[in-house]
Amino acid sequence: LLPFQLKCHVSLPSLVQSVLHIPAVFATCRWEEVSGYDENMNTIRTYQVCNVFDSSQNNWVRTKYIRRHGAQRIHVQMKFSVRDCSSIPNVPGSCKETFNLYYYESDSDTATKSSPSWMENPWVKVDTIAADESFSQVDLGGRIMKINSEVRGFGPVSRNGFYLAFQDYGACMSLIAVRVYYRKCPSVIQNGAVFPETLSGAESTSLVAARGVCVPNGEEVDVPIKLYCNGDGEWMVPIGRCMCKAGYEAVENGTVCRACVSGFFKAAQGDHKCLQCPINSRTTSEGATNCVCRNGYYRTDSDPSQMPCTTVPSAPQNVISIVNETSLRLEWSPPQESGGREDVVYNIICKSCGSGRGGCTRCGDNVQFVPRQLGLTDTRVHISDLLAHTQYTFEIQAVNGVSDQSPYSPQYASVNITTNQAAPSAVSIIHQVSRTPNSITLSWSQPDQPNGVILDYELQYYEKAEWNSSLTRSQTNTAVIRGLKPGTIYVFQVRARTVAGFGRFSGKMYFQTMTEEYNSSIQEKLPLIIGSAAAGVDLFLFLCFSFFCVCVYSCCLFSLSVEVSPGMKIYIDPFTYEDPNEAVREFAKEIEISCVKIEQVIGAGEFGEVCSGNLRQPGKREILVAIKTLKVGYTERQRRDFLSEASIMGQFDHPNIIHLEGVVTKSSPVMIITEFMENGSLDSFLRQNDGQFTVIQLVGMLRGIAAGMKYLCDMNYVHRDLAARNILVNSNLVCKVSDFGLSRFLEDDTSDPTYTSALGGKIPIRWTAPEAIQYRKFTSSSDCWSYGIVMWEVMSYGERPYWDMSNQDVINAIEQDYRLPPPMDCPSALHQLMLDCWQKDRNNRPKFSQIVSTLDKMIRNPNSLKAMTPLSSSVHLPLLDRSTPDFSSFSTVDEWLDAIKMGQYKENFANEGFNSFDVVSQMTMEDIHRVGVTLAGHQKKILNSVIPGAHGLCLL
Repeated sequence: LLPFQLKCHVSLPSLVQSVLHIPAVFATCRWEEVSGYDENMNTIRTYQVCNVFDSSQNNWVRTKYIRRHGAQRIHVQMKFSVRDCSSIPNVPGSCKETFNLYYYESDSDTATKSSPSWMENPWVKVDTIAADESFSQVDLGGRIMKINSEVRGFGPVSRNGFYLAFQDYGACMSLIAVRVYYRKCPSVIQNGAVFPETLSGAESTSLVAARGVCVPNGEEVDVPIKLYCNGDGEWMVPIGRCMCKAGYEAVENGTVCRACVSGFFKAAQGDHKCLQCPINSRTTSEGATNCVCRNGYYRTDSDPSQMPCTTVPSAPQNVISIVNETSLRLEWSPPQESGGREDVVYNIICKSCGSGRGGCTRCGDNVQFVPRQLGLTDTRVHISDLLAHTQYTFEIQAVNGVSDQSPYSPQYASVNITTNQAAPSAVSIIHQVSRTPNSITLSWSQPDQPNGVILDYELQYYEKAEWNSSLTRSQTNTAVIRGLKPGTIYVFQVRARTVAGFGRFSGKMYFQTMTEEYNSSIQEKLPLIIGSAAAGVDLFLFLCFSFFCVCVYSCCLFSLSVEVSPGMKIYIDPFTYEDPNEAVREFAKEIEISCVKIEQVIGAGEFGEVCSGNLRQPGKREILVAIKTLKVGYTERQRRDFLSEASIMGQFDHPNIIHLEGVVTKSSPVMIITEFMENGSLDSFLRQNDGQFTVIQLVGMLRGIAAGMKYLCDMNYVHRDLAARNILVNSNLVCKVSDFGLSRFLEDDTSDPTYTSALGGKIPIRWTAPEAIQYRKFTSSSDCWSYGIVMWEVMSYGERPYWDMSNQDVINAIEQDYRLPPPMDCPSALHQLMLDCWQKDRNNRPKFSQIVSTLDKMIRNPNSLKAMTPLSSSVHLPLLDRSTPDFSSFSTVDEWLDAIKMGQYKENFANEGFNSFDVVSQMTMEDIHRVGVTLAGHQKKILNSVIPGAHGLCLL
């Protein structure tokens, strides 16, 4: 209790206590200090006033200056007593039993005896205070008072301090004690965060937000982390929380994050406790986030941290081998020790030891393994196409998920076998070297599996319209067959002979002798041809284009062996480098980070942000570029994988391949810098401009993509992820193939639903060829299939291939020969090219060089793009489906169907009246359906053979 001071400057003892350190007060002289008793008969000192018999009372008492200390709301607790007016004899009607509480704000102690004025304004009234109990009795020893206690609050206060004042206006009362205070919420640790001491708000209902800070070794989970301090100084409404980071666990009710002790670990942030290290692992220090495997034990990247460390398996057991001529069946039992894992698979290593004294060498690619050579899950394999009379060693390796981490070779069981005598394999293809009206000169390659010394070859031939065959022998792989009829088609087959006997005949090959008239014409023109030919190959090509032929086995498919020209670049896989950083240094130019200026973020990539910006190198003009950045906190593997795209891209130089400007690896962040493509990805660009381009413009875009893919194909590079989303478009509508990072990492995890799991990896199902989905066989032919899907995307202006079909439904539909129909307004010639790209047999798909040539012809002859009709009898032959013989060379429809391997429909054709070539030549797609041909591949094969006038022309 600090002393009040009366207005008349009477110094009085201490009466008022305050947490705000209230100084003495001023009071009018009507107030006086007296002694009395409280309800417990304790002596107390009070300020009192009791001028009830005088009318118009206005008695004030005030404190001296009270500093605010940052508080916005002030609370005043008053202890006082009031005499009951009715207990005072002859009291006038002006007697009161209440008084008023006021306050006045000021930035400094400036109050005087007369300022502020003793009136309600400038003072601010807080409330009129009434007693709950008044007293009425007085004994001889003093006054017995009933003490009342009232609390009032006021605010907001904003100045440095304030004064309090009490006004009596006709009461008989005593002011015993005044306590002035403010409320605050104490410092606290809650939800893993420390919250500082916080003052309550200006109003009783105010909530003051306080930001928390995570306890040491804690990390934010939800932000912001807040608590709210209410008007009563209590914390409430918690928002957000902190959790102990990896390697630390919460103790002492979540107020401390303690490091995991030795032998324990915690892999991730969370409330869970530290776990004991799994078997075969240990920690190297306190606060471990994982346990290190002991020597000889390993863990894969996909193994959870709580999984025990495992080791490599032991060798397979009980190997059984069964030899059948040049085939072999191997069976074995699983290893006795799996290494603690369930992902054991088997690899078969084949070594041919020959018959000499030399060491064994790896078998060639011609040896066939069923179901496969590597990654066998079953304990058996069938091996074929071995050489006869040859010693082989087969190693059966047992490997599991950690075998590649072991410095030692996998454990294996081996078996030695010797193959038996066997006939040679079939000759694969026969070439026509030359022909006259009475002779044909042929050559052929040696069988892939001679299985011994070839003694000679037997050639069987007959007229196509006859079945009486003739035989001839040749000691070499060439033969001249004489005595033939002019202008006649002959069927040829050849087989090889060793001491083990004859092998199988090759497939039937059809060649036609020259007519007498044509021979005379050629004789006349030959000097001109020879004179104009620049080389032997040019002469050969001229003759090839000039001669008539019946089918693909004629001179038109004579294959030339073309070697890579000196200086032509071949793609080098950067992952063949022992140090991948060396590949980056070799193929990508290092750029100083001071030359790069990032302008804005335009997207997100697999490893970080994609930005646009400017590149200005010394001596060069500033250009607009795209910048891929590597996110902070990357692992060394992420950095390697990120920069591998630059190692790949830096090897390419073509106007339809995205151009690499360089990389930033010596500063942070790590960057890949490429040319900037203003129109972004092709699929989005087409969707935004639906229907805005002519067919020629779209074909021009497709031609650019095909040219880029031809360049990649020539460099022996397989893209694996060709799709419109990975084609970029610049302001001149030039399309460029991009995104070479994912092409190698299709097995990596990704949130993108486009890349769906298939056989343990991630594959863009809708764009991928069947053999790549089923067997992981990625080649330029599988890229060709993907290109066909890109064509469909372009012509449909970015529509999703196969629409809303599930990926499994897409796989099933393709397997059943379903192919995408032509998009709206798509020329039939373009859809036909798509169907060529979607041939099930990858060997029948066109090369990218053929695709570029076909598109060039379309651009030069726009009339070829006007036909919009579906497939009918007027459909063009696909680029590589020329092997089907023309039906006009056959005597009956049944013979024709047998020749094109569609004999199962003979009865259907006859029942529907298609029993003559005149009727068959008029067939439409509707007719094909009517005779029961529902498979797309069969429909296409029949329709491709029903083209009047196609025979006798060399359709290259």
